[in-house]
Amino acid sequence: VVHKGKGFMSIAYSLYMSVAIRNRWQLVVTGRLIPGLHNIKPGRYSIPPGLSNFSLLRYLHTHHQDEVRITIPEGLEQREIARRMAGKLDMDSSRFMHAANNAAILAKYRIPGKSAEGYLFPGTYDFAWGSTPDEVVGFLVGRFRRFYSDSLQRSAAAKGLSETSLLTLASIVEAETPLDEEKPLVASVYLNRLKKGMRLQADPTVQYALGGAPRHLFYKDLAIDSPYNTYRWSGLPPGPICNPGTASILAVLNPEETSFIYFVATGKGGHYFAETISGHQANIRKYKAAKNEALP
Repeated sequence: VVHKGKGFMSIAYSLYMSVAIRNRWQLVVTGRLIPGLHNIKPGRYSIPPGLSNFSLLRYLHTHHQDEVRITIPEGLEQREIARRMAGKLDMDSSRFMHAANNAAILAKYRIPGKSAEGYLFPGTYDFAWGSTPDEVVGFLVGRFRRFYSDSLQRSAAAKGLSETSLLTLASIVEAETPLDEEKPLVASVYLNRLKKGMRLQADPTVQYALGGAPRHLFYKDLAIDSPYNTYRWSGLPPGPICNPGTASILAVLNPEETSFIYFVATGKGGHYFAETISGHQANIRKYKAAKNEALP
């Protein structure tokens, strides 16, 4: 393992401690005789056994570092991705967050908001262990840019949705349901509410405003003073509340054509949908009945 910022003497000591070499001073002498081999890129390497000092330095100088396969599930917040990366790569979460909130990086990747939230495209990827936070953020945003084709951009424009609005709505849909087949229905509810000038009243936006791990919401939470609180403020929140995947983005672009403006959990993983408040109240009673039946 070669950590960022380590000098050649420190690298030689690490190789000695990992039993990759028997005598670090011989390696140091070899390195001094051939200074060009000092330039070892940070990373994690799988070193073949039995290499001479020269061959070892040449291997570290020219060989690609090991890659780490990391899965980023749909719906993670930026801070959760930061922790996941810090646990797998040679970086800490605070440096990742700094990169994801850095104005210069956001401008480089044409992100209009104050963070990369919503643009860190979920998926399973192979990263070099020594990747920098800037590289990882750029890669994930690049994956979104590759997905967000010209045809999808035209579809969003036809619906009057900016890139940020699309990702914001998709992030709410992502946070509301894990069921891909249900996402176009959830998207239709929020689009219908926006058309009617109704507040979205989306619980996940309150969870995002509160910060921390998701928990049961109380009535007092719905009064929190935050632009992300869609119980208090009309329209969309300032930006995405998580990083949505393909299904949620496409659900907003291709919602079910419904008149639904309400939905409530079934208690079995899905949701009941309704067009009227009376229908919604009936669905709430069904949810409570199912919840009571599940009690021992």
